[in-house]
Amino acid sequence: QVQLVESGGGLVQAGGSLRLSCAASGSIFSSSTMGWYRQAPEKQREWVAQITRGGNVNYRDSVKGRFTISRDNAKSTVYLQMNSLKPEDTAVYYCKDLTQGYWGQGTQVTVSS
Repeated sequence: QVQLVESGGGLVQAGGSLRLSCAASGSIFSSSTMGWYRQAPEKQREWVAQITRGGNVNYRDSVKGRFTISRDNAKSTVYLQMNSLKPEDTAVYYCKDLTQGYWGQGTQVTVSS
């Protein structure tokens, strides 16, 4: 059974930083493209960033230059380093195995102004 467990969310002031982690188990992590999504209250879930098994990355325009996605295949973990956070980044952040279609349970990120 595949499990994705996110951690690292919290409350931070605007301009601050957080690092999210997503630990995978029960899957061939190194073969998967991994992604981060987010869902703000009363809004649809949106794609934030992804990283292929080869390390190619893509970001939505609103986070380019502020967020960095990375992965450690030895630890079966994908990270999202979030800098220069803005109140509009407030959301529940979800990890997804884009290759196998599994979601994590989400972690709350709240950015105060």
